[in-house]
Amino acid sequence: MIGIIGFGRFGKLTARYLAEDFDVFVFNRTDKSTEIKKTGARKASLKTVCQQKIVILCVPISTFKEVLVEIGPLLKRDVLVVDVCSVKVYPTQWMKASLPETVSILATHPIFGPDSASDSLKNRKIFLSPIRIGKKQYQRVKTYLASKELVLIESTPEDHDEQIAISLALTHYIGRTLSEFGAAQLSIDSEGYKRLLNILDVVEHDTWQLFCDMHRYNPYAKEKRAAFMQAMQKINEQIEC
Repeated sequence: MIGIIGFGRFGKLTARYLAEDFDVFVFNRTDKSTEIKKTGARKASLKTVCQQKIVILCVPISTFKEVLVEIGPLLKRDVLVVDVCSVKVYPTQWMKASLPETVSILATHPIFGPDSASDSLKNRKIFLSPIRIGKKQYQRVKTYLASKELVLIESTPEDHDEQIAISLALTHYIGRTLSEFGAAQLSIDSEGYKRLLNILDVVEHDTWQLFCDMHRYNPYAKEKRAAFMQAMQKINEQIEC
């Protein structure tokens, strides 16, 4: 019933939770048969995955366009295609341009990861934007997600990307900078420093590709980074005067 394309860390998490309620078929470029089976899902060909009622794309943003071109001819009529990208403006544009008119489109961003949602989805947030989907089908999706005690946030791709450029992209930017700086636990620390180190936990398990993609493909990220660095420079100048 549900097909998943991509079995990285988030694809694995998605398969594990959905396999509790649905028949899940997974396609991955490399052989991960054993890992897929452990989640309760089944390994399948790309064609088989694309013939399911719902197809979820769990692939890197940088490969998203080429995957859309590849699966377009394989998708059956009235399938619902769902993306889970951490940016929304460009993926939404690409899906509308590349997928057949008979295909429904739902843009989502689960605002959690394999670490934060390893044990439960309760009170985790998920962003939804109904790009091209019937009201009844959209309501069924929302009802299911709400039954998992997820917090649903509905808005536009533009609103999502502008906010996430701060709440996610900037957070990861600070975390990567702290890592490059060499921030680590100290015997003489403070509660504020401990909280600062928590940001390292946010980024240490994510790939460099994900970090680059969330900045490169978010139209607001560069602007927010520049504003943040300008604010840091201003504070630095005030200290030295």
